[in-house]
Amino acid sequence: MPLLSLVLLPFLGSLIAAFMPANARNAESTLAGAVALLCAVQVASLYPEVAAGGVLREEYSWIPSLGLSFVVRMDGFAWMFSMLVLGIGALVVLYARYYMSPSDPVPRFFSFLLAFMGAMSGVVLSGNLIQLAVFWELTSLFSFLLIGYWYHRKDARRGARMALTVTGAGGLCLFAGLLMLGHIVGSYDLDVVLAAKDKVQAHALYTPMLVLVLLGAFTKSAQFPFHFWLPHAMAAPTPVSAYLHSATMVKAGVFLLARFWPVLAGTDEWFWMVTCAGLATLLIGGFAAIFQTDLKGLLAYSTISHLGLITTLLGMNSRLAAVAAVFHIINHATFKASLFMAVGIIDHETGTRDIRRLSGLRHAMPITATLTMVAAAAMAGVPLLNGFISKEMFFTEAVFVSTVPWFSTALPFIATLAGIFSVVYSLRFTVDVFFGPDHCTMLPKPAHEPPHWMRVPVELLVLICLAVGVLPQLVIQAILVTAATPVVAGNLPEFDLAIWHGFNLPLVMSFVALLGGIGLYWFMRRGMNTGGFKTAPLIGVFSGKKLFRSVLALFVVGARTGMRFVSTRRLQPQLLLVMLVTVVAAGAPLLGLAVSDWLDAASRQKLAFSPMFALLWVVGCAAAIAAAWQAKYHRLTALILMSVAGLTTVVTFAWFSAPDLALTQLSVEAVTTVLILLGLRWLPKRREEIKGQEPFLVKAKAKARRTRDFLVASTAGLGLALLSYAAMSRSFPQSISPFFLERALPEGGGTNVVNVMLVDFRGLDTLAEITVLGVVALTVYALLRRFRPAAESVDLPLQQRSIPVDIATDLISSDQDIDTAKGYLLVPAVLVRAVLPIAAVIAVYLFMRGHNEPGGGFVAGLVLSTAFILQYIISGTRWVETHLPLRPPLWIASGLLIATATGLGALLLGYPFLTTHTAHLHLPLIGELHLASALFYDIGVFTLVVGSTLLILTALGHQSMRGHRRAVIHDDNKGDA
Repeated sequence: MPLLSLVLLPFLGSLIAAFMPANARNAESTLAGAVALLCAVQVASLYPEVAAGGVLREEYSWIPSLGLSFVVRMDGFAWMFSMLVLGIGALVVLYARYYMSPSDPVPRFFSFLLAFMGAMSGVVLSGNLIQLAVFWELTSLFSFLLIGYWYHRKDARRGARMALTVTGAGGLCLFAGLLMLGHIVGSYDLDVVLAAKDKVQAHALYTPMLVLVLLGAFTKSAQFPFHFWLPHAMAAPTPVSAYLHSATMVKAGVFLLARFWPVLAGTDEWFWMVTCAGLATLLIGGFAAIFQTDLKGLLAYSTISHLGLITTLLGMNSRLAAVAAVFHIINHATFKASLFMAVGIIDHETGTRDIRRLSGLRHAMPITATLTMVAAAAMAGVPLLNGFISKEMFFTEAVFVSTVPWFSTALPFIATLAGIFSVVYSLRFTVDVFFGPDHCTMLPKPAHEPPHWMRVPVELLVLICLAVGVLPQLVIQAILVTAATPVVAGNLPEFDLAIWHGFNLPLVMSFVALLGGIGLYWFMRRGMNTGGFKTAPLIGVFSGKKLFRSVLALFVVGARTGMRFVSTRRLQPQLLLVMLVTVVAAGAPLLGLAVSDWLDAASRQKLAFSPMFALLWVVGCAAAIAAAWQAKYHRLTALILMSVAGLTTVVTFAWFSAPDLALTQLSVEAVTTVLILLGLRWLPKRREEIKGQEPFLVKAKAKARRTRDFLVASTAGLGLALLSYAAMSRSFPQSISPFFLERALPEGGGTNVVNVMLVDFRGLDTLAEITVLGVVALTVYALLRRFRPAAESVDLPLQQRSIPVDIATDLISSDQDIDTAKGYLLVPAVLVRAVLPIAAVIAVYLFMRGHNEPGGGFVAGLVLSTAFILQYIISGTRWVETHLPLRPPLWIASGLLIATATGLGALLLGYPFLTTHTAHLHLPLIGELHLASALFYDIGVFTLVVGSTLLILTALGHQSMRGHRRAVIHDDNKGDA
């Protein structure tokens, strides 16, 4: 299987899990476990190749014009991290099968978990900086969904938002830093970047780039001062916490530091920023963990502390320290995942995680107690366990680090103090919970051992802790060599993972940490029993949470203040502001030029003056001015005059040999005129209609406002006209027209250059545009379905009511009037319904000829939409929904899927996204048939245009008819309704 499958399979499994039934917990967990296990086995099978120093690499064309490729890359370090992500992921899935309640939406859980697994695999295996940034942000997004899984709980919602805000903001900083790094190197390929250490560190942008990259790593790995979000993420289900804190999410930050260690480390800037942040996090996290009363909170702060330890090691600019960091990443993943699962078992079987309520659990849960104590001892650094060896390596580096004298002197004491803290919170986790008086009968649930298979993941992980601690050279040394070699750029220092290195200073520090931790725990336990320390002192001084909330409050206040100055609930001032900003921005570049300079158009021969064309524009300008004037008195008249101006534009396009634009503009005019006509009902009545004659001052202000608007609109229109004149009357030596004219047929397979540009050369732009169109349609529908227009008077003669048959029957009392109404409205309905098949044939004709002649999917969609609109107008929404169910949202979704699938088809065949291919088929009786893949892309455009237009129409027209019905009810009940 290719490396790409390690990224794609989890996402595919996520999609399948999302559609599985809610009561199929076994099937969903089996699917998730099979995906994780299959990927883990595949990664394990690649060990011989990466252990030999090989770098596995797969490259797929992504954005060739920018020199970007989608690269999946695996070296020894990526192999080790992939094994953690997938192996622990498989154990978490098994554990979650028994932890999650049948009442939980389990398909959503496993879907999110698999998607998060895929995003993390993408980060680990990315061989391109931009690609890495994309997957990095995906991990933030899916962790947000996992942390907020129980969204009915306020703490889950707050924790998810906090995690997304902090890590998402850090991800944006990382993206900027990676762009700068790629700019410095001249490539975004990871292999090229890792080999450019001297070039990067000598560049003037090294320091700002380093700060941005470190912000991304520190926020993700909860380094001080960004550590506050991690304890709030404990609102997630325990399987999520176990996965995020051991092998994924928070480990992504230290992965990034280790990944770029060969190119960014070795400077004073790196040393001081990374080491100081790591030491502060190491101490604050360990100190805060001592005072936690929630078991998950204790583990969360201990995770922060251990991440600080890893960060400190990576910041020391020592190759052996970097090896120790990689080793502790492995060790921390094993004992922390087992401890979180143990907490979940305790919570699941007792109903609480509160340390103050738990005591003497070793009697009811002896096996769980034994496993937990071994894992906690590994976390504390007890000899013959894996945590002890990596802690010894940390103490060794702390003693022998070479830096300024005061820091070299202080670092061993800081490391020892952190070791003391780790012993204290490990003792709190074990002694306070499993020893002491037996309070099992006072718990919310009777304590007992969990199902065997729920405990199996903990047993396997604890076994690894023991095996690595007792036989490190046999079990882990070869793997550590494989994983650490790429981190130190192949210059691996000599090291030995022996249990005994003689009696030396690091060993003394270990015993001081153990004995000091036991003593501090005994002292604090006595103090707590006599009303001593209840909360962590001084931690409030370093509260990043308060800073986070203060910054958010500041942003909210600033946004509200800005909104008061630049915004209003009225549409007219907003449009005025947009137009003024546009006019100023467009006119600013012309300030230093004389009018003759930018209006000089002697480079292209002018067309002969045409009185007919001039008369056409006189009519169009007169209609536009009259529309603005009539808007004051009669909106319907203004709409008709606007249509005249639009038709002038249509004729202008045709005049200048732009039939595609003319067809599109004509169709748009027809559709938008109807939609605006329906939207007139939503506009409020004019003040004069409500209050009668206004005072003189009010009239003067209104006249001044209209004069101002007229001047702004005239300036914008005249400026655009002059710009168009200057552009069309000049010859541009660097024109892009020859490029498209020469390549449309041989490369795009069509003679209609405009259509080929839309579906091939600029196909990605078109995809974005139709996506926006679909979003706008859904937004209009979502907004209008919540509101109703004002009830209108219904005492008009039937001949003056533009309403459908089914509504007319509600407005008329006698049977004779109903027959008259049906006779009056039924004849045009028959005629209009007969137009539908004709319009459909015309739409198909325009669609099929679009690649070589004027037409295309957009125009065809508008033509068919116009035919459907006529059915709505004459027959009403009820008739259309009954006899012609269209389901506009389904059309929108289908259009986007078809257009996207067309582009992905080219990508799967090894071509750039949305590359067009043509084929010539010979069919019996028909002959040769020219078929382009752009045809299917155009089908997507056509389908989405129809769906979007009809959805907007339904939102406007259907609600208007409800307004009619409300008016009828109100009238029938004499105001009682």
